[in-house]
Amino acid sequence: MGFTDECRRALSLALRIADAELRSEDLAAALEYRTPIDLARGILMAQNRCTAAEAFEVLRKASNNRNQKLHALALEMSARFAQSHGPAHFEP
Repeated sequence: MGFTDECRRALSLALRIADAELRSEDLAAALEYRTPIDLARGILMAQNRCTAAEAFEVLRKASNNRNQKLHALALEMSARFAQSHGPAHFEP
């Protein structure tokens, strides 16, 4: 193998590593955003007695109408809900 083949292989490996790192960061961000979105969706499902898909559509439309990221809207909604309802109490 010549020098150019070794350089090509090294560059190919570097690109694959960079791609894997970007994918890992994207997955971590998706997991971070998923919980608040799922909580907000659950709140909407309970309040409106709708399906998960319908609740997500409500969130999506509200996000678009407000020109706000979906996860930011979900965080805001969850925080408002938690403040207005106080702590949960479970009785045996």
